[in-house]
Amino acid sequence: MTDSNPEERCGSDGDLALRTTLLPKDTNPAGTIFGGVILSLIDQAGEVAMRKINPHRRYVTIAMDSIKFIAPVFVGDLISLYTCKPEVGRTSVSVQVDVLVERRDRPGVEVIVTVAKVTYVAIGGDGKPIPVVG
Repeated sequence: MTDSNPEERCGSDGDLALRTTLLPKDTNPAGTIFGGVILSLIDQAGEVAMRKINPHRRYVTIAMDSIKFIAPVFVGDLISLYTCKPEVGRTSVSVQVDVLVERRDRPGVEVIVTVAKVTYVAIGGDGKPIPVVG
């Protein structure tokens, strides 16, 4: 996934998985939102996407295959996470998660700030991989 190829992004055309506003407690010393907070939201959004593929499975994150922070997120930004392009394997699913924000001073305009690809594995009660479908 590259910054210069918008066809590889889902943006707001994807499925809305999460939307929230971040608070001062989420900021780093530079005054922007911690990358780890964004990573946590990406993981949660991916889990929402997994439920659409098979809601009867439990999933665990096995990889954040790629992540690119494009622009900062500020306190008060409305952050939206969209998912798309699920790639379903036998026991795993990869999904793209795009993070967009609406700046407080620019209502109605969304800016892409982070793009990621995350892989999950379906697991059974014993914690071992099981088929995603079935």
